[in-house]
Amino acid sequence: MKTLLATLAIVLSTSPTLAQTGLPAAAKSPLLIAHRGASGYLPEHTLAAYELAIAQGADYIEPDLVMSKDGVLLARHEPLLARVELEADGRIKRGADGRPLLHRTDTSSNVWELEKYADRLTVKQVDGRSMGGWFAEDFTAAEIRADIRAQERLRDQRLANKAHDNKYPIPTLQEVIALAKTHGVGLYPETKHPSYFKAFTEAAGLPRLEDKLLQALHAAYGNTREAPVFIQSFEVSNLQYLRGKTAIRLVQLLSAAGRPYDLSLAGDLRAYQDLALPAGLDFIKTYADGIGAHTHLMIPLAGGQLGTPTRLIAEAHARGLLVHGWTFRAENSFLPTEFRREGQALGDMAGQLKAFLALGMDGFFTDQPDLGRAALKP
Repeated sequence: MKTLLATLAIVLSTSPTLAQTGLPAAAKSPLLIAHRGASGYLPEHTLAAYELAIAQGADYIEPDLVMSKDGVLLARHEPLLARVELEADGRIKRGADGRPLLHRTDTSSNVWELEKYADRLTVKQVDGRSMGGWFAEDFTAAEIRADIRAQERLRDQRLANKAHDNKYPIPTLQEVIALAKTHGVGLYPETKHPSYFKAFTEAAGLPRLEDKLLQALHAAYGNTREAPVFIQSFEVSNLQYLRGKTAIRLVQLLSAAGRPYDLSLAGDLRAYQDLALPAGLDFIKTYADGIGAHTHLMIPLAGGQLGTPTRLIAEAHARGLLVHGWTFRAENSFLPTEFRREGQALGDMAGQLKAFLALGMDGFFTDQPDLGRAALKP
């Protein structure tokens, strides 16, 4: 890690800018998309993680977007800055000392350690589920920037990353755009929980998240399909809303289970797996330029190993849709069993990735951009 960080400034200082290159190198297929930055090595959604991803060869960097109380777009995986466990009845679960029990895989900042914000711990409904913690929309951007700092989200798994806890501020979308433009890489923002934030902005009298996003993107890149930008979402209706306002490319995310929350609200029973079928792809084609597909939708697992590939990539391509797969992670626990390496921290992510690239996948999200870049070399 020290070696990576030590070379970061040198690599970035010699990187061509967007003005020199036009579209990023990833205009060629396949695209290497840094999932929340180089999140396998540094706390996710920090400028440091994005910078390291660029140094490691990422073509696009991916900020998940949430909103502050005063309508500023911020890069976080969830509206929760820190999450706590809940009892079965929805009450906050507490330890013997009376303190709330921290959720171990969905806390990405130190807000839970700051006594001044103890009274902002609350429980809300997010996409029909009770979730407890400290929510970004209960803080102004100034408060978040003042003393809330990023922490490793997978705190019990990526132990080395915890050495960087509490070092980095929560970046704004504008900062991420500036970084991407300076170093000539593309931007791949995700609108997090669109129905949830639509309800928030309506109640607060703020412009909706999608409008704030387009305002920033159009100012930075123009309203054009050629912009080095993809906007992604797990919901449908906000992508349809965006389609009516922008030429920037849109991507429908498809999980291996569940259904888009906005479809559920509308009484539409289609699940993600339905949208991955030919009729679903025909529907997606009416508003999106591609799909972001869970790996299991392309190659399901059979007994923990890669099974028989589906026709998803071929069917999507037949409709002119790009296919970007997610998420490729090198830790053994995330890999199919045949790619795990016993006694080592990381397995053979390259082997897994090559099986998907052989099917014609157009791009992929990875937590370890350096390993993804190495896998793309002949």
